[in-house]
Amino acid sequence: MTQHLSIGTSTLAYDLVGEGPLVVLAHGMGDTRRSYRFLVPGLVAAGYRVANVDIRGCGESSVEWDGYSRTDIAGDLVALIRHLGGPAVVVGQSISGGAATIAAATAPELVVGVVELAPFTRKQPMLDVSGLLRSPRYRKGSTRLAQVLATGSLPAWTRYLDLAVPTKPADWDAELARTVATMSEAGRMKVLQKMCQTSPVDAGAQLANVRCPVLVVEGSADPDWTDPRAEGERILADLPEGLSELAVIEGAGHYPHTETPDEVLALTLPFLARTLTRG
Repeated sequence: MTQHLSIGTSTLAYDLVGEGPLVVLAHGMGDTRRSYRFLVPGLVAAGYRVANVDIRGCGESSVEWDGYSRTDIAGDLVALIRHLGGPAVVVGQSISGGAATIAAATAPELVVGVVELAPFTRKQPMLDVSGLLRSPRYRKGSTRLAQVLATGSLPAWTRYLDLAVPTKPADWDAELARTVATMSEAGRMKVLQKMCQTSPVDAGAQLANVRCPVLVVEGSADPDWTDPRAEGERILADLPEGLSELAVIEGAGHYPHTETPDEVLALTLPFLARTLTRG
C-alpha cells in the first residue's frame, strides 16, 4: 500500500514492507520505485524493513518541487529515514547514488551504510570526445540523453532505456508501457529534463566526508560511461580509505537491480549484515 510523507507543500510516495533493520531504496531519474520490484522480496525474506520510495517528481510522488539536485533528494531521504525511525542503509541508483552519498555525509547518525548502483556521484566531463569516438555504446547513450534534455522526447528516453537495459527482464514490455504512461503524465518529462540538467558536483564534494561503509556496483555494459569500472574506482579513490568496495557485474547496464537482481542481492545482503545492527 502506498504511503505518503509530506515535505513542505509536496509529498513523497513510498511502500514499507517487512520487519527488521531499515533499508531505503531510491531509484534513478525518469524511473519509479517499481525498478526495485525484484530486489524487495529478497530483502524482506532476509529480515529487513524496506522503504521503497518514489523520489521527488517521480512515480506517485508530487511533481512541483523547488529543485531536483542530489542535495534536494538527499534531504528527502533523510526526512524519510527520520520519519520511519532510522538508522538505515540507503540503496541509491544513478542520481540517487549521489544523493545517498550526501545523505550519509550530512546525517551520519541516520545513514550507516550506502549501496550505490551505477551512481552519478562525481563531476563528469562536459563532453568525453575520445569516448564518443571509441565507444559506440557510449555514443548512442549520450546522443539519446542529449535528445531528452534538449527536446523532452519520450521516444528518445525509451530508446535510451533499450540501450541501458541490455538484459531485458521477463516483464520488460509491460514495464516499458508503464514507464511510457507515467512519463506521459503532466510535468513528469519536465522533471526528467531538470534532473538531466543537474550536476553531481555536490555529491562529489561530500565523498571525503562519508564515514560509513559504501558498496559501489557498476554494470560493465553501462552506456553512461566508456569505462564503468574506472568510474567506480574514481569514486572509491575520493572516499576515505578503507570504507568502500567496488563490484562490477559483467554484462549489466545502467539498471543492474532490474537486469541482474540475484547478483545485486548476493552483493547487498552480506554488506547489510556487516553494516546494520539487529535489535
